[in-house]
Parts: sequence; C-alpha cells; structure tokens
Amino acid sequence: MLNENIKAIRKLKGLSQQELAIKLNVVRQTVSKWEQGLSVPDSDMLISISEVLETPVSKLLGENLIELEIDDLKAISAKLEVINSQLAQRKTTRRNILHWLLISLCIVIITIFAILLILESPYLGWNYSDPETAVLGVAFHSFEWLFVRIAPIILIGASIGIFLTRKKE
Repeated sequence: MLNENIKAIRKLKGLSQQELAIKLNVVRQTVSKWEQGLSVPDSDMLISISEVLETPVSKLLGENLIELEIDDLKAISAKLEVINSQLAQRKTTRRNILHWLLISLCIVIITIFAILLILESPYLGWNYSDPETAVLGVAFHSFEWLFVRIAPIILIGASIGIFLTRKKE
C-alpha cells in the first residue's frame, strides 16, 4: 500500500524517481526500493516524503490510491455524462426556440406584405397640404419603401435559418 501510494503520488506530481530522490537527499535506488516494496522509509523520511509530495502522511499510509483513482474516474465520468446530457438538452432547446422565432419572423413579414398589398398605398391619394398629413404620409411611404427592399432579404435569411434549425431525425 505505501509503496503503491508513493509511486502513484510521485507520478501524479510529475516527478521522476531521480527528481524525488534529489529532493529527499537519497539515491534513486532507494526510491525504487520503496516503490517496489523491498524496503520502507523510516518515520523521519516518511514526513519528508509527505512534505515533498505535498501529501499528508495519512494519505501515504492510507488506502490504496490506485483503487481510489479508479473510483474517482468513475465518479468524474458519471458527472461528465450528466453535464454533457444537460448541454445537449440546452442546445436542443435553444435550437427549437430559434427555429420558432424564425418561423414567426417569416409569418410577420408575409403578413405585412399582404397588408401593404391590400391597402395599395392609400397615402398616395392624401392631401399633403396639411403638414401633419404630409409627415404621416412620408413616414408611411418611407416604411413601405424600406420594407419592400429589405424584407425579402430578411425573409430569405429566415427561411434558410428555418431549414438549418429544423429537427434532424
């Protein structure tokens, strides 16, 4: 247990046997013997090992870390699966919202086009000698002029967006 924990923590910290030996003022073979279970460090050396590896002595002497790492990996994997499914659900929800917003935009544009066609620009027959009527007529004419030129582009873009955001089965 101690030998496996020293080895696992050393590797986790990214240290080689030689680097750990230098920090502990021992030869590499000593570290190798500890990790192989051929010898054990004395209590003072165990404290030094825990300080160098920044790990409590109880963890060095405690449970087998390899088993704990496998359990931790399983727990992390399970959490990642939950997060991935939540992200996928959120992405699907956003796609559906965008899809229906684009459909609504198309409906609004087509409705305004229909209204403009039915009304046949009634402001053209207004008496523009009254300033308020003139301003209102110019505003209607400006809206219609801009709408007729910009709305088809928006309608095409929204139609493409509807196609791209449709539910894929």
